[in-house]
Amino acid sequence: MAEAFDVVILGGGTGGYVAAIRGAQLGLKVAVVERGKLGGTCLHQGCIPSKALLRSAEVFATMKEGAAFGVLAEGLSFDLGRAMERKGKIVDQLHKGVQYLMGKHNITVIEGYGRVMGPSIFSPTAGAVRVERKDGESEIMSPRYTVIATGSRPRPLPGLPFDGERVLSSDEALALQTLPQSALIIGGGAIGVEWASMLADFGVEVTVVEALPRILFQEDEEIATEMARLLKKRRVKVLVDATIAADTYRVADGKAMIDVSVHGAAQTLTADLILVAVGRQPNIDDIGLEATRIEVERGSIVVDPHMRTKEKAIYAIGDVVGGMQLAHVAAHEGILAMETIAGLQSDPLRYEQIARCTYGRPEVASVGITEAQARERGHAVKTAKFQFRANGKALVFGEADGFVKVVADSATADLLGVHMIGPHVTDLIAEAALAHVLDAAPFEIGHTIHPHPTLAEALGEASLAIDGMAIHG
Repeated sequence: MAEAFDVVILGGGTGGYVAAIRGAQLGLKVAVVERGKLGGTCLHQGCIPSKALLRSAEVFATMKEGAAFGVLAEGLSFDLGRAMERKGKIVDQLHKGVQYLMGKHNITVIEGYGRVMGPSIFSPTAGAVRVERKDGESEIMSPRYTVIATGSRPRPLPGLPFDGERVLSSDEALALQTLPQSALIIGGGAIGVEWASMLADFGVEVTVVEALPRILFQEDEEIATEMARLLKKRRVKVLVDATIAADTYRVADGKAMIDVSVHGAAQTLTADLILVAVGRQPNIDDIGLEATRIEVERGSIVVDPHMRTKEKAIYAIGDVVGGMQLAHVAAHEGILAMETIAGLQSDPLRYEQIARCTYGRPEVASVGITEAQARERGHAVKTAKFQFRANGKALVFGEADGFVKVVADSATADLLGVHMIGPHVTDLIAEAALAHVLDAAPFEIGHTIHPHPTLAEALGEASLAIDGMAIHG
């Protein structure tokens, strides 16, 4: 007879394993069904391995500028194999950590593939799970609740199928054995920009192709413009308003080729490989949704503010529900779902209070709404910027490009958004996110004493500047 569980979670990625831990903390008996490795995309094909390689790229770029720091490194070269080995060690260490946490909290981990079931003799309401174990055995589990956390996968483009050789997804790119001389990156969002930055630092000739009017389209326009400028400064070609002509992908003389229209003008692009980075699609196929009343819109599972689907015993979290497909979002959606299942009165997530990060060189980070969004919503907008070139710590680092921008309502003094591009801003954004959650005004951020010299002073100065009180601006 199958063991009884309060909750069965389909997927052991960031959302799934965090949900499992929170459920166990609340006294729920939890099982996680995972067909791959605990940690999911973020740990094995996304956040962690890509940032490990980005760090290698950053170190290499810094060493090339070593003479400015008094460090003379003759015969400098980059070894991709060693960088990949370091990446693997980091992933393995974190994977072992997740496995340890499962044991610490007495969470059952089942290696296999799970599908939800509709109402049946096993469950009067939908929520039972059919599990096909890796060992070939199958069983039906009847928990009180089921959480779908099956994640997402790279989205392909019509006419550019992934082949693992010349047309790669970001997952496949993380397994490169040798660096290409040239690369076309299709998509100028966070993933595309990160890979463009990384490959450029490794010495690859990079072209970014973006269909929208600018890269990083979800970010404040001034941030996107600055990132495009700095990429071009590093000899990355950035093509916007660029449409790929249908069925033009071909291979000639060992090169990948596509035809594009840029601002209406046709041209042919050639490179050693093409990296498709146009987003990710939820993994909702073949998980049993057709047997339930769960609704799907634009490829994502529909949930209420507490992550419940149309089936009262089934919740969904993370990339499968669309929205902000970020690991930290999935984690907190998992916490919210488990607290709701346990009967706690938890507040729904306020997505505009969640920070967003892009880990290129320089980094980009933001929280809240952009200046354009603020104006569209009818706010009396005031903004201010503080350049990192006026920040002592940025000059010490040798990374003085970029700025911090604060957006506020001039009538109410409410903080509406903070947008950063520059050194280590993915760490600095946490202060702005906390200020947003606490409904702090820019005046309060500016009058918080920031230690000197630190990069964080830039946020304090930008917050003062919005009222004309910046000291160094």
